[in-house]
Amino acid sequence: MTRGETTTDVAASSPSAFGDQVKNYLLANPEIMLEVQDALERKQDMARQQQASAAIESNGDALFASSHDITVGNPDGDVTIVEFFDYNCGYCKRAMADMDQILATDSNVRFVLKELPILGDASLQAHRVSDAFRKIAPEKYLDFHRALLGSEGRADDAKAIAVAQSLGVSEDDIRKMMAENPSDEAVRESYQLAASLGINGTPSYVVGKEALFGALGAELLQEKVANVRACGATVC
Repeated sequence: MTRGETTTDVAASSPSAFGDQVKNYLLANPEIMLEVQDALERKQDMARQQQASAAIESNGDALFASSHDITVGNPDGDVTIVEFFDYNCGYCKRAMADMDQILATDSNVRFVLKELPILGDASLQAHRVSDAFRKIAPEKYLDFHRALLGSEGRADDAKAIAVAQSLGVSEDDIRKMMAENPSDEAVRESYQLAASLGINGTPSYVVGKEALFGALGAELLQEKVANVRACGATVC
């Protein structure tokens, strides 16, 4: 490169030579590619969280006060955790222990359980039974939830109905409720919320104005809750 020449000049006059220079530099300094990848991931994460924050702001009622969901913990809690789950999600089964730990140690947390049946037709079948059970016996829903999510094997309508029967709700009542009051609206709401939040897997959470993806563990969720109380955001 001559005096007064810029990289743009070189690239314009000899694209192949400039390309070779870039290639040789990257081969000599491969760690730069890791830095570029990290920067790209940070940018994508930031964009994803900005999208999620806007969606949380505009869908507050559907997220935190939907008639299709069950609230556990303190109904007047100062911080709400929304959990999206699927009855056939292995990570969701393990995440149930995280919810139990948080509820056992924090009397001022409110949990909203939001069903997101995304793992095939069996999950959708189980959800439909669950939705019918919730409408018939909302006071027993948490017991139903624990039993079905904690069961072994694949959850489907037969297994969900068996759980309902064990809790005193007959198959006839379940099927009648499913026919008269289908769960289509609840499923549609969950799918729309998940899409707007950028959620494509379970478990996923909403705490404050942040969407959190994956089985994070009780400690990280508790840290997010503590931060919301301290500064109004999940990161202080």
